[in-house]
Amino acid sequence: MFKPFLAAFAAVVICGCSSIPIEKQDDRDPLQTLNRPIYDFNMDVIDSYILRPVTVGYVAITPQPVRTGLVNFTTNLTTPTDAINAALQGKPESLGINTARFLINSTVGVLGLFDVASSLGLKHHDEDFGQTLGVWGVGDGAYLMLPGMGPSTLRNLTGDVVDNVVLPEIALTTPQTIAVFAFKAIETRAQLMAQEKLLHESLDPYIFVKDVYFQRQLYELYDGNPPIKEEPEDFDEDFLENL
Repeated sequence: MFKPFLAAFAAVVICGCSSIPIEKQDDRDPLQTLNRPIYDFNMDVIDSYILRPVTVGYVAITPQPVRTGLVNFTTNLTTPTDAINAALQGKPESLGINTARFLINSTVGVLGLFDVASSLGLKHHDEDFGQTLGVWGVGDGAYLMLPGMGPSTLRNLTGDVVDNVVLPEIALTTPQTIAVFAFKAIETRAQLMAQEKLLHESLDPYIFVKDVYFQRQLYELYDGNPPIKEEPEDFDEDFLENL
């Protein structure tokens, strides 16, 4: 099942490395010669032939109320992870809100299918272990383009392992964890359809993706109040999460 993708990926790396357009030295991206062909593979193979077609079909056959309920349900499942990270970051308000959200939505909200907590003014606080490491003073590390997952950094890759493997395993089985991850990837891709034009019209999509990723990480690390505000014009801050 995976052999065609591995072969295609190997071909992209081998054939692409000799003609990779290298930008001016970027200290954040020392692995650019490897990252660029992986980006091409993600976009030209995985997104074009798998993720986007699946997402288009999902949007076409799934009513919006059902989609909203599924989003609420998966968000509620991962809310305890947000609460744990809020505690590790020393954010008692976020800890309290996320804990209250989980209790309310898991009961009154019918296992999280309905976001009752938001109607009570308890808005979701997204806290991940990558942010936790940042709060603890850990630097980004090298920029990474991961096959099938998209942009990351050494710090955030470590955070993703903790958030998506270590902590969920406390309450979820491995198949359930994979199912949640797959659904979030499809739903996030659906929300990004409107942003495709910006990516395609950029002079260098690879650099565009990288710059937006770092801006978004800075925005999240400082809870929406970064010391230097650098946001791309007319651009959704959720872009690129699962490209």
